[in-house]
Amino acid sequence: MENNSFTMLNEAGEEVKYDVLFTFDNEETNKSYIAYTDNTYDDDGNISVYASTYDPNSSEVILGKIETENEWKVVETILNTIQQEVRQADNIENSNEQE
Repeated sequence: MENNSFTMLNEAGEEVKYDVLFTFDNEETNKSYIAYTDNTYDDDGNISVYASTYDPNSSEVILGKIETENEWKVVETILNTIQQEVRQADNIENSNEQE
């Protein structure tokens, strides 16, 4: 992954650039996970975020499926925590600008 981004082919065979949001390892599953975005928005106006397993030691990005509900819960918990931290930081920054 160069500069925290990578390029993959989508289902239509087109190259798409993805930005890495975060990565983490889970000792329970002994897997590494990656959350990433193509910076598009869903129907509700939220940025599209994807998550997969990956091999951090590989020279190329090879994504794998998240196989269990427990794995999804771990990823969602981390994503929600990061979203809350970003919102709190934005709120602090906005309140400092207003003073």
